[in-house]
Amino acid sequence: MFADESTVMELLIYAGQARSDAMEAIKASRQKSWDEAEQLMESSEAACREAHKIQTALIGQDEGCGKINVNLILVHAQDHLMTAMLCQDLAKEIISLRKEVFA
Repeated sequence: MFADESTVMELLIYAGQARSDAMEAIKASRQKSWDEAEQLMESSEAACREAHKIQTALIGQDEGCGKINVNLILVHAQDHLMTAMLCQDLAKEIISLRKEVFA
């Protein structure tokens, strides 16, 4: 069984939004727009939660037994999610450091 294409695309969209919002939060912190940076990080985290729900559903469908065939687009989607999560972690640190220096 392959993961439904629309499900994988949804995972990609949410992961991409999470990464994009985290990067925008970093840019906002450069301008000392702390409220905007916080709002963008909240949006990033919300998108990541939605992506994680999809990922969890796919894991549940697979049941750890290889029931879902892994194809390149699914790997790509997983890569996007992990990159977004890393970007969030780094954004939090960068924003925090900028606040220490400039706030």
